[in-house]
Amino acid sequence: MTVTGVAGEERHDFTKAESKQIRQRSLRLLRSLLHPVRGTLWLTMAVVLVSTLAQVAGPALIAYGIDRGLPALVEGEWMPVAFAGFAYLFTGVVGAFLIAWYIRLAARISQAVLIDLRTRIFLHTQKLSLEFHESYTSGRIISRQTSDLDAIRELLDEGVNALVRGTLYMGFTGIALVLLDPVSGLVLAGSILPLALLTRWFQQRSQRLFRRSRTASANLIVQFVETMTGIRAVQAFRTERRNRKEFGRLVEDYRDVNARVIQLFGIYDPGLILIGNVTVAVVLLVGGLRVIDGQLEIGVLLAALLYTRRFFDPLEDMAMFYNGYQSAASALEKISGVLEEDPSVPDPRDPVDLWKADGRVRFEGVEFAYTPERMVLPRFDLDIPAGQTIALVGSTGAGKSTLAKLIARFYDPSDGVVELDGVDLRRLHPKDLRRAIVMVTQEAYLFSGSVADNIRLGKPDATPEEIIAAAKAVGAHEFIEGLPSGYDTDVNKRGGRVSAGQRQLISFARAFLADPAVLILDEATSSLDIPSERAVQEGLQTLLADRTAVIIAHRLSTVAIADRVLVMEHGRIVEDGAPAELIGGSGRFAKLHAAWRDSLV
Repeated sequence: MTVTGVAGEERHDFTKAESKQIRQRSLRLLRSLLHPVRGTLWLTMAVVLVSTLAQVAGPALIAYGIDRGLPALVEGEWMPVAFAGFAYLFTGVVGAFLIAWYIRLAARISQAVLIDLRTRIFLHTQKLSLEFHESYTSGRIISRQTSDLDAIRELLDEGVNALVRGTLYMGFTGIALVLLDPVSGLVLAGSILPLALLTRWFQQRSQRLFRRSRTASANLIVQFVETMTGIRAVQAFRTERRNRKEFGRLVEDYRDVNARVIQLFGIYDPGLILIGNVTVAVVLLVGGLRVIDGQLEIGVLLAALLYTRRFFDPLEDMAMFYNGYQSAASALEKISGVLEEDPSVPDPRDPVDLWKADGRVRFEGVEFAYTPERMVLPRFDLDIPAGQTIALVGSTGAGKSTLAKLIARFYDPSDGVVELDGVDLRRLHPKDLRRAIVMVTQEAYLFSGSVADNIRLGKPDATPEEIIAAAKAVGAHEFIEGLPSGYDTDVNKRGGRVSAGQRQLISFARAFLADPAVLILDEATSSLDIPSERAVQEGLQTLLADRTAVIIAHRLSTVAIADRVLVMEHGRIVEDGAPAELIGGSGRFAKLHAAWRDSLV
């Protein structure tokens, strides 16, 4: 897994090789997004091609009407003028109709691409392993789904329209001018060099600034989201002033980058206007002299002026397209980086089914390191018989939570095998794994919805009676009944209507309703007060019967319900035995228990 690679995309100082790889990755993603709508895409291109031709025909028809229709009308022949008028009207109507059709087709493509991309991000980030989510902040994920997708939407809705129609319009206009009056075409060709130099200058400077602008915008979103997510810690530690300074710095950086972008446009836009006006003036001067000499007709000169002026009209919109393109390209790079991430815990290619697990867990020669320099479990062996309740105790950083995450397969071992009923977890079918092993962590997360909905998460088809029975088993029924709407009470995001201890009880009910073969409690009683903890322990003794349980707790009162205690230090088991046996000894657990008992006194 290359989480550091994704994080690195917040930089804007890539090497040429890195930039090439990122562009190729983004193009692959773009092709995959456009492939399902390729039929509509080809139709859209045909529509915009015909509509542009209809628009470009206008000045030539005006020239025909002036140079051929007016002299004929003087002689009493009205057909040429009528033809020019009706043809001009027809091309205008057809052009307007096709443009309206094009806008609808482009919107259809845009929405299809965005829905596909938004769904991909959501589904893929769900599948990515815990390692990714512990490295890639929630603010950055939200930025991918919000500001980055908005940038792509703006490009698809407006930018591509400006580019495609603008490019075709300029190309057809230039061709029409050359066919109508080659001399005026040469004058227009003379403006291409300064126009190209100005555009190149703009591109070189704007590319870096637009990338910085996207990064600055993402940093703002990350700072805001993380501050609001951790608002309790912010207010508890009075970090508002420090956060204000940091957010102010990010706002200033964002403003400065955008100010420099505006300065670029302040040079580029007037430059375009200047080149266009000079070109029109030269065409008028040269054409006027030729009209006086009889070398050029008035209608052709008027059409040449119209074509020259119109040639420069799309350039400003195309410059704005470049703005949107840079933002969207930067956004697509970041999104493609997320979508290219492979889960560090991949699903097996040929999964082994385990419809009914007994719950025997075995570690054989397991080594695990978060990084090469951070070895957590050095050569670890452990056998947990089915139905046994073990308690893991030890100092912080001893490896207890890592052991639990390996059992739940949030991580895979760097070496060795973790088995459930003799099946390597890496080969076990994901559905069977999630059904057989459930982990309740210290953070009891509740989703928006009712209390019953949150408990039902452990068994989506559970009946109200089963939900109530699970709540009663863990001692949650009484407080749930006291809520405004009982089990139908909306807990709001993160359980705003219930306390931390009550959230933990609801998460217990959710886990017990799932009825796993292996239940892992990682500091799961830390949010409970003493009476609540005793009530839960009574429920645990009943509900943990006939299932394998791994309990990680600093409160040694929780250890009392365990059949076996494992004391860990530096990733190794230093003591292993029944609670009463270890308490009666003189080892590490006996000292911990004595210190805990003295603290109660």
